[in-house]
Amino acid sequence: MISLTYAAAVDDPARFKSSKKAGSHFGLTPKKYQSGETDRSGRISKIGDASVRAALYQAAHVILTKPVKGCPELKSWGMRLAKRAGQEKAKVALARKLAVIMHRMLADGTPFNPNPNPNAKAERMAATAAKAARLAVPARGETVAEAV
Repeated sequence: MISLTYAAAVDDPARFKSSKKAGSHFGLTPKKYQSGETDRSGRISKIGDASVRAALYQAAHVILTKPVKGCPELKSWGMRLAKRAGQEKAKVALARKLAVIMHRMLADGTPFNPNPNPNAKAERMAATAAKAARLAVPARGETVAEAV
């Protein structure tokens, strides 16, 4: 039901430059107030289709509060955020994340894959370690060529 509501509201996924814009289209991003040195983030903007926003929020509520199979990464991400920022903010953040994921699925025509690359974290850590090794500072009295 949620995916049908979302697909009907989006209509043509190509009208968004990126999937990140889908969350703000449905009012799931915070309002910003900026003037001079003042920079405040407020509540969600609530622009766009309220029924889609409500459906995404309900989906996020179910994911965070009920035992759901098939997407443990989303639930664990939401629970970590809830521990840090509170349950309500975590639900809105998860609703925005669902909007972004669903837009990408519509744009690419791909099915939902909760774990697209299981080795992604290990690959990022290895790349970071390799970069750190290249940027290593040589010891005193040692040239850059000797340090590497």
